[in-house]
Amino acid sequence: MSYAFQHSFTCFCNFFFPHLFLFVFIFSSKATARNLTSVDKAVNYSASAILIFGDSTVDPGNNNYITTPFRSNFPPYGKDFLNQAATGRFTNGRLADDFIANYVGLKDHVPPYLDPNLSTQELLTGVSFASAGSGFDPLTPTISNVISVSKQLEYLKEYKAKLKETIGKEKMEQLINNALFAVSAGTNDFVVNYFTIPIRRRNYTIPTYMDFVLQQSQQFMQGLLDEGARRIGVVGLPPLGCLPVVITMYSDNAFYKRECIDNFSSIARDYNLKLQTQLNAMQLKLANSGSRIAYLDIYGPLEDMAFHRNYDFDVVNSGCCGSGYLEASFLCNPRSAVCPDASKFDGVVRGERG
Repeated sequence: MSYAFQHSFTCFCNFFFPHLFLFVFIFSSKATARNLTSVDKAVNYSASAILIFGDSTVDPGNNNYITTPFRSNFPPYGKDFLNQAATGRFTNGRLADDFIANYVGLKDHVPPYLDPNLSTQELLTGVSFASAGSGFDPLTPTISNVISVSKQLEYLKEYKAKLKETIGKEKMEQLINNALFAVSAGTNDFVVNYFTIPIRRRNYTIPTYMDFVLQQSQQFMQGLLDEGARRIGVVGLPPLGCLPVVITMYSDNAFYKRECIDNFSSIARDYNLKLQTQLNAMQLKLANSGSRIAYLDIYGPLEDMAFHRNYDFDVVNSGCCGSGYLEASFLCNPRSAVCPDASKFDGVVRGERG
């Protein structure tokens, strides 16, 4: 997700809080484990850690440590973050996973797993394995040379091995079982991959490609469960037709009448319905295991913003970086014009998600 799409994501998270709270309510009681000083405290709280997977919506900077052009560790990214630091988050401020971690009392910010300077304390309370530009389709991350979800799963296994060395096998397993897992991916599979390049369109219709992506996502969720995940929240797709890159590329009047394109948003609605059915089926199979897997809706709140149903944003048809139509990664840079007050701009119709 670009700065142009997500520059006021901090503001959006305030409106997304009911959904985050539902996630927390389902999976955990509020922890008070801030500033943990012992392993026992970490594993005994309902929310022992937060572990994140997916794309730029939840990537706090893993792409800083790989060879890819898809980075955001430079201004104006981070302009409203602590010390105005451009950490690699594709936003002006914090990400949704930062808000969740703060709410359950674990930490203020979720760090990237690939940061070589992570402390033991940071590892114990959770990290993000996500990579901007990634997706469930194995082809998607190759487009920007970013971290695939299968590699993110490998990093989880590596993470577990590090914990085992530090706190022992039993406490490591307790920590993983009591952690909150969140997965946010799928948009790039459609916007960056299927809509943009012809490879998948040669072999898949939109419905069959949805099924392919859902099959890949199910394999990934099962991989998390196999590694000890017991509480997983899975974020659905946003209204794709309201993403500025989609409007810019596929609207007949992109520069004069910037409106959501329902044909693209309807794809997200259909995908989300199928995803919910898939997750419900998985939950039924997990009924006696103590594991929980839940769908997290972002389509509704974001569509409400785009159509002025709630939230009172002044601007909903352009972003805060450059033209607000397309800018992402290095296209949004220190030379780009930035709006003076990001809080007045809606978090939907502004740039592409990555």
